[in-house]
Amino acid sequence: MAVAFTREEDYEAQAADLPDRPVSTHPNLVTPQGLAAIEAELAAARAAYAAAQAEGGVAADRTAMARATRDLRYWGSRRASAQLTAPDAPADTVAFGRTVEIERGDGRRQAWRIVGEDEADPAAGSVSYVSPLARAVLTRQVGDVVTVAGAEVEIVAVR
Repeated sequence: MAVAFTREEDYEAQAADLPDRPVSTHPNLVTPQGLAAIEAELAAARAAYAAAQAEGGVAADRTAMARATRDLRYWGSRRASAQLTAPDAPADTVAFGRTVEIERGDGRRQAWRIVGEDEADPAAGSVSYVSPLARAVLTRQVGDVVTVAGAEVEIVAVR
């Protein structure tokens, strides 16, 4: 059948069949900021759902309703499984919620805060606690040398 004869509603029905967002199998550890971000996303999803309902019902915009419903399921699940976690190690030890600064062999220094999966943003200086970088440095202390991405780095600060 030619595309010209395809009904517009067919495209809408396909778009409305959105797969669920994948939920990690790791424990959902969060910092206080991460928990606040999850709650903000959940509130936004609730607002989007209410707006999609108010705009004439499900038939009017199935895609918006499907997106809102999917986001509600995801953020509701993440909120329900969130485990507020504070650093529980000595101050000079790398732990969840802390910032670790490393020095590379070429003298470059980089710092990242170790956070939950939903709040990780490497460009903004935070990495998930299940990332290879975090796994390499967790429980280590200032002065320890670890291998990150195939290169040795030294932990020079923990905040």
